[in-house]
Amino acid sequence: EGLSLVLVEHQMRVAMSLVDRVVVLDHGVVIAEGPPEAIRRDRRPSPAELYGPAMLILPAIDVLGGDCVRLSLGKFDNVTNYGDPIEQCAAFGAQGAQWIHVVDLDGAREGRPIQHDLLSRLTRSTRAKVQIGGGVRRIEHVEALLDAGVARVVIGSAALQRVDDVRQWIEAFGAERICCAFDVRPAGDAFDVVVGGWSASGGVDLIAALAAYPPGTLNHVLVTDVSRDGVLTGPNLELMRLLRTARPDLAIQASGGVASVDDLKALRMTGVAGAIVGRALYERRFALEAALAL
Repeated sequence: EGLSLVLVEHQMRVAMSLVDRVVVLDHGVVIAEGPPEAIRRDRRPSPAELYGPAMLILPAIDVLGGDCVRLSLGKFDNVTNYGDPIEQCAAFGAQGAQWIHVVDLDGAREGRPIQHDLLSRLTRSTRAKVQIGGGVRRIEHVEALLDAGVARVVIGSAALQRVDDVRQWIEAFGAERICCAFDVRPAGDAFDVVVGGWSASGGVDLIAALAAYPPGTLNHVLVTDVSRDGVLTGPNLELMRLLRTARPDLAIQASGGVASVDDLKALRMTGVAGAIVGRALYERRFALEAALAL
C-alpha cells in the first residue's frame, strides 16, 4: 500500500524470480533495496527494513527572551514566536518524544548561558531527556547545565576554537553528556564550518574540523546546514552521507531543512542517529507522533 510498484501478485513473483536485487520506491524515494527474499510480498516490511536503523527524533525549542521562537536562517531580525517554552516542552514529552533539543539563543548571542532558571524549569517539565546548547564556552557552563538536570550539553563554537578544552570536558563528564555542534555551509565539494552567528568562515571544512576528535574521543555530533535552517527546503542528504562515510564512529544528529515525514524517511536511510525538527512541527506540516512512528 502506498508503494510505487504496480505489478500484480503473480507478475511480482515471476519478476522477482528473475532478478537478484529489488528496489522499492515510496513517492519516488528509495525505501527498500535488497535481494528478493528480503522483500517479500506476503508481509509488510518493518521500518528497519524500509528505512534502515532507528533514528531518534528530537523536537526543537529555541528560547529567546523567555519565549519559544524559531529563527529563519539564524537571523535574529526574522523571528516567529510560538509561545511558552515550558508548555511546549511538556507537550513534546507528552506526545512521546524521548529527547528534546533546546537552544538558549540569548546565551548564544551573549557567549554565556543566561537562561539558567528557565532551562532548569524546562528539564523538570518533561520526562523526556533534554539536550541544551547556546553560549557554552567554559567548563563552569557545562557543570551548571548538568546540575540543572540537562542530560547532554551541546558545545558550539568552542568545539572548533577550543578543541583541547572540549576534549578535556568530554573526558571529565563522559562522552554521552557532551555533543559537539558544527554549523556548515556548502562550498563546492566541501562544507565550510561557519562561526559568529553564521556570518564568518571558521577557516576549515567539516571533515578537517572533526579530525581534531579522533575515533574514541567523541560520540555525538550535531551538524546544521545553515543554508537550510528554518526554511523548510529539505535536509542536506549529501552532507549526511558524506559524514556517515567519513566518520562512521559518530552518532550524527542532522539539523536544517526538514519539512515532511518523507524528509525524515530519507534522512533515516542515510544512517544518521537523529534528526532535529523545528519549524515543520510548529507549522503543523506533520504531527510529532507521525515522526516518532517511523
